[in-house]
Parts: sequence; structure tokens; C-alpha cells
Amino acid sequence: MDIETEELKKRIIELENENEKLKKSLENYNNSRKSYYEKNKETIKEKALARLKKLSEENPEKIKEYSKRAYQKKKEKINKNVSESL
Repeated sequence: MDIETEELKKRIIELENENEKLKKSLENYNNSRKSYYEKNKETIKEKALARLKKLSEENPEKIKEYSKRAYQKKKEKINKNVSESL
């Protein structure tokens, strides 16, 4: 019984160390992406507008679908906030 608990404690420590290592690497990854978007904010916005303009010319039904979905999500969010506040 003592041997099992010692092994489990060692395993827990190993997993905690691995978890910390993964958290640090994830944080570095997220920070690099965040800094990229902060540096290139204007170009990203321009590309997004260009894609929307191109899509609206090629397939206006898709724009209507996106707008409808956005409206429905907004409505859901408002209803959820109202129900939580009650």
C-alpha cells in the first residue's frame, strides 16, 4: 500500500511539472499570435473587408445568412443575460 501511494505521488508531481511546461508553451504561443495581430491590425482589417466585399459580389445570399446568424446569436445572448439576471 505504501509503495502505491509513493508511486502515485511521484506520478502526480510528474504530471504537475508537465502541466506547467505546457502552460508556459501555450502562453508563449498565444503571446506571439497576439503581438502579430496588434502589429498588423490595419492590414488584417483591410483583408477582412476585401473578403466581405468579394463575397457580397459573388454570393449575396451568404451575406444574408451571416447577418441572420449574427442576429440570432445576439438575440440568444440578450435572452441569456436577461434570464440570468432574474
